[in-house]
Amino acid sequence: MLSIDQLEERLIDLAFAEDIGDGDHTTLCCIPETAMGKSRLLVKEEGVLAGVELARKVFARFDPAMKMEVFIGDGEQVKPGDIAFIVSGKIQSLLQTERLMLNIMQRMSGIATMTAKYVKLLEGTHTRILDTRKTTPGLRMLEKQAVRIGGGTNHRIGLFDMILLKDNHVDFAGGIANAINRCHDYLERKGLNLKIEIEVRNFDELQQVLDCGGVNRIMLDNFSVPDTRKAVEMVGGKYETESSGGITIDTIRSYAEQGVDFISVGALTHSVKGLDMSFKACD
Repeated sequence: MLSIDQLEERLIDLAFAEDIGDGDHTTLCCIPETAMGKSRLLVKEEGVLAGVELARKVFARFDPAMKMEVFIGDGEQVKPGDIAFIVSGKIQSLLQTERLMLNIMQRMSGIATMTAKYVKLLEGTHTRILDTRKTTPGLRMLEKQAVRIGGGTNHRIGLFDMILLKDNHVDFAGGIANAINRCHDYLERKGLNLKIEIEVRNFDELQQVLDCGGVNRIMLDNFSVPDTRKAVEMVGGKYETESSGGITIDTIRSYAEQGVDFISVGALTHSVKGLDMSFKACD
């Protein structure tokens, strides 16, 4: 399996190939190769900054001679007019790295900002915010990193690092007990040590899980707020609990107050607006 650094390098290389192709002919036709300059990252919207360290990798990957002076780091609150960093080097390099860097930073900062809003709503409870696999193909590691920067917690990274028995798995396996038992048989055969989570849709399925046991976490799918309290009481702390499905920024506090350990929110990554910023020439 590729490391995070290797995945980031592949992403950066693919993004440059997609954007530059056989050459940035606009830049190459009007900017001398030896011309030097500086550009600054100007924040134009309030939020949480994310992607600074990945921006550093973008610049270094394209042109190791570029120098980056950072004033505001990942996870810090920003406001319009803030200068996050200044980059100096060949003007050709500044222009050719601009869009990729901005795409990454705007996307990651938007996710971090949204995550921080959800996290703040849960202050005073023990509930933690989880992301999901509803991510942009190829950008999952970046988007999940942005969730962490915003104060959230990553759920599983992919299909390989945790067992999550969802409704379709249960239905195709022939029921709760079959799904859980087959899961344990598989893990034993493969010599794997993975946490097991199972989704339940109603109190009958929840009781079946409690009777069967053998899991680490129970996901309460589309439970109402009152039903969530009842479910948490039924579990009684024996397993971790997670609320999921249809929970919004307006209702999330109510769910947390019922005592669930986690709340998963697909909106952290699947439909976030990027944070407005620009990369402009400076003295």
